[in-house]
Amino acid sequence: MSLEVSSLRALAHPVRLRMLSLLTGVAMSAADLARELGVSQANASYHLRALAAARLVTAAGEVRVRGGVAKRYRYEVDGQAPPAADVASEPLFAQALAAELVRRSRLRRTGASGISTDAELWVDPAAWDEVRKQMTVASKQLHRAARPPRTAGTVRLSVTVAAFEMTDDAP
Repeated sequence: MSLEVSSLRALAHPVRLRMLSLLTGVAMSAADLARELGVSQANASYHLRALAAARLVTAAGEVRVRGGVAKRYRYEVDGQAPPAADVASEPLFAQALAAELVRRSRLRRTGASGISTDAELWVDPAAWDEVRKQMTVASKQLHRAARPPRTAGTVRLSVTVAAFEMTDDAP
C-alpha cells in the first residue's frame, strides 16, 4: 500500500482527525490525547500509532511520567504533503470529515462569527488554481497559529476544507 493511500486511510477515522488537530498546536503523548478526547489511553495509543505509521505525525521528544517515558508526537503542517485521492479510501475520508463537521457544529457558539459555503461549480482553471493556493495558505496559517487546547486568550475553531476537481459525469 502506498504512503498516500495509507495516510488517507489513517485519516478516515474521526478520532484520528481530532488527534491531528490537537497535535497541530502542541506535542502530546497518548495519555495527553486520551485525557483531551475522553478515550482510553489504549485507544489513544492505537490511533496515535496509526497516524505515526502513516507518517502524519512526527516524534517530538519524550517526557518522564511516573518512572516511565512517554513519547510525544506532533503534526507538522509544513511536513508531508496531503495524501492524494484514492478511489477506495476517499469516501471513507469524506464520511469521517462529515461526521466531524456534524460533531463540531453541535459545539458552535451562539452568535459567533464564521463562514460557510457549499458549491458545485464550473470555473476557469486559472481561477481554480489561484483559489486552491489561497485556501492552502489560509489553512497553513491557521495550523501555524494553533495553540494547546484551552490556552488563555485563544478561541476554539472548526475548520474543514474539501475542494477538489470533479468529473463531468452526471450526478
